[in-house]
Amino acid sequence: MTPASKHITPLLILLLMLSGCGAETAGSAAIIAKQKQQEIEQAEKLKESIQQQLDAAQALEQKRLREAKNR
Repeated sequence: MTPASKHITPLLILLLMLSGCGAETAGSAAIIAKQKQQEIEQAEKLKESIQQQLDAAQALEQKRLREAKNR
């Protein structure tokens, strides 16, 4: 083994290890992105449900006001 290859080998190993970390990071980012998308979808469903409840409460209140005026 030449003196130059003694220095290149650890660098090559380090580069290979770092490139593996990059692939793992990309995979982790994809998983996190999917989780965030699911959170967004759940939040949208919750928002829709709350809006329906608010609309129903408003309609009931308007009905009660009309009934109170007719008495």
